[in-house]
Parts: sequence; C-alpha cells; structure tokens
Amino acid sequence: MFHLRFRFTIALNALILMSLSAFPISAQEKITYLHCGKLMDMNSAQVQSEVTIIVKNNLIDKIEKGYKQAPANATTIDLKNKTVMPGFMDMHIHIESESNPNSYLERFTLNEADKAYRAQNFGLKTLKAGFTTVRDLGGTGVNVAYRNAINQGLVAGPRIFTAEKSIATTGGHADPTNGGSRDLFEDPGPDLGVINSPEEGRKAVRQRYKNGADLIKITATGGVLSVAASGLNPQFFEDELEAIIQTAKDYGFHTAAHAHGTEGMKRAVMAGITSIEHGTYMTEEIMELMKEKGTYYVPTISAGQFVGQKAKIAGFYPRVVALKAAAIGPQIQSTFAKAYKAGVKIAFGTDSGVSLHGDNADEFVLMVEAGMPPHEAIKSATVTTAQLLNLSDKVGTITVGKWADIVAVEGDPLQNIAILKNVKFVMKDGEVYKNE
Repeated sequence: MFHLRFRFTIALNALILMSLSAFPISAQEKITYLHCGKLMDMNSAQVQSEVTIIVKNNLIDKIEKGYKQAPANATTIDLKNKTVMPGFMDMHIHIESESNPNSYLERFTLNEADKAYRAQNFGLKTLKAGFTTVRDLGGTGVNVAYRNAINQGLVAGPRIFTAEKSIATTGGHADPTNGGSRDLFEDPGPDLGVINSPEEGRKAVRQRYKNGADLIKITATGGVLSVAASGLNPQFFEDELEAIIQTAKDYGFHTAAHAHGTEGMKRAVMAGITSIEHGTYMTEEIMELMKEKGTYYVPTISAGQFVGQKAKIAGFYPRVVALKAAAIGPQIQSTFAKAYKAGVKIAFGTDSGVSLHGDNADEFVLMVEAGMPPHEAIKSATVTTAQLLNLSDKVGTITVGKWADIVAVEGDPLQNIAILKNVKFVMKDGEVYKNE
C-alpha cells in the first residue's frame, strides 16, 4: 500500500509540474494607452477633453489629463478626434436567431450546430456595434454554449448573461410547441420551461440553474410573435409567479418578465420581478408600483417599430402574428415616453433577434425622439444596465479598476444621438475588436 501511494504521489507531482510548465509563471503585462479627444466617463454629466486612459490587461489602470507618452512596451491608440464612452449594454436580445420570413419554418429545419454558427455571426455584429455586454432572454441552450465559448476565448462576442430557456405556461408565449403539429411534439414540461403549477415553476427554475443559466426569464403575458391568438392575456397565476421568483432568488438569479398586457404585468411586479420587458399597456398604477418596488423597465422600442413595419408585408408573419404585431408594436414608444416622464427606472434593451442584430443603437434614437435627453439615454445603456446586472463595481462607467469596456464615435452624441449608430472603436476586456 505504501508503494502504491508513493508511486501515486510521484505521478501526481509529475502532472503538476507538466501543467505548470505549460504556462508562463508571470505573463507579460499588456498595456494600452488611449488618447481620447473627449471623454464621457458617465460618472457625471461632464465631458472631459484631452484625456489618456491607461489599460493594463483587461482593467482600467489610470485616467490622466493630457496625452501621456506611452512606454516602449505599450500600445498607443489615437482617439483624439473621437468621443469615448463606456461600452454599451443591451438588456434584451435573443442571440440565437433573427427575424426573417422563414423564421417559423426554421424551427423545423435548423439544428443546434446551425444555430451556434448563426449566434457567432449575430454576436460579432452586436459587439462591433459597441455593445460589449448583453442579456440574452431566451433560446434553446445554444446561448449557454456560446456564452461559455466567449468566456473561454474560443470565439469573439459580447459578454453574455443568459436566461437559457424562457419559462412559460402551456400554450403560452415561449411554449416551444406552439404552432407545431401534435404529431411532432410531446407535451413539454418543466425541463423545456413549460409549467402549470408552483411546484413545476420551482422545478423549471432549478432546471435552468442545472443548464447553466445566469438569470430567469418568464413570459407573464401573451406575446406578439408566438403562434397564439392573444398577445395580452395574463399567463401565470400569482402563486406560480411567487414560486418562480422566490426560487430564483434562492439560486442568486434576478428575473425578467416579458409583458404586454396590464394584468399579467401587474402580477409580475407585485410578485417581485426584477424587470418588465416591453410593457406595452403599462398603466400609471403599474408605473407607481414599479417605482415603489424598484422594478426596472426595459422598453424594446426597436422591436415594436420593427414588427409594426413587417406586419405590413404580406407573408412575413403568419396572419395571427401579423394582426398582433400591427396592434401592439407601435404602442411601445408612447408607453416608454410616459414611463420615463413618470420616473420609472429605464434600462436599455432592444429585443434584437426580433429586430436586427447590430442595429441595437437605433434604440437610442427612438428613446430621444420620445423625450429622453441624450445623456440619459446613454446612461440607460451604461450606468443603469450595470445596476440591473448588479455589476456596478465592474462596468457601466470608465473608472479605475473596472473592466476595460470602451467605445468611441466621431462627433458629439449629446448633439446628435444618431452618431451612436456608427461606432468607430470597440474595446472589451482590454482587447480591441474594432478600430476604424
């Protein structure tokens, strides 16, 4: 026995030495000097001029006035004719897919590998548009694998926090069998995120945890793009919502609720949901409840505009979907205007995947059109989104010690918000992904 243990110890030590030899004991620091003509660090409303940001590895190391000379071992990037800001964050996307006239057929023709390759394309478009962090609110599970591949440095893409699969009720928005032949599908259950009781709700949350989700997303009301008649009806009872949200809290998850109709939205807010998505028929009563409970509102005006326009094109959506899209989509911008004026917390989100990936910055223009000042719109995609993700110590402002997520545009976005649609420079975690 002694000899076996001795041989095992020698073998173990050899493995440790081999693993250590595969990596340098001290990797050389990567240092980047960014010479910024204008800096909106989002710590205040002030715009600074002629600033140097010094990035070491993936962190912001120093921020100094003037254009500092970089040492020989550092890289200098000239952003002297640009306005520099924190990387933007989109709190509602669907990274696996994108709307097109064949979307409903693709449910039956695409495999996981097809979705994975498409996700990489969509993710790269999103990152190069200046969105360094996103919240993916529902797919098939490919979203988890893509997030992991990005985190491991295997592929490029934004930092992803994913809900994995949305939780729905039978026949509800996000029931994956809606619109399909009964010969092709069995009745889905909590494993696939479809529940009909508090107990099943708890199991569905725990399954999302097991599958690698970062948060929980529910479909509190009917939806526009699901092949079902109503886009407004409540789809969970109060006890089901409470079971899901409490279980999510136990697992350290925050929660998001897709909601168009009033009653389902109100139930979700009362049960303690973290954010309301879309919020189309939000009332003043619900706005006050959200302010009282600290609930975030993620408007997704872009998606509303997109589906409203596409509903006019014959055959783009099934008829049952087109009718809902024409009625619901155009309402979101006016709801956003009322919610902003009422003082509801606004976190930037587009529902890209419904609208097109890479066009995320269209949302800034729509928010400003509805009455939000440009600085507040940018804050909603930086400071407020960091608060929603509970990551204010890591992202959201250009501050020493935070992750080096930095973007730049030509011109002044406070004078012309539309220039955010043409980002010229993108750095995420200290790595440059775009520099025009």
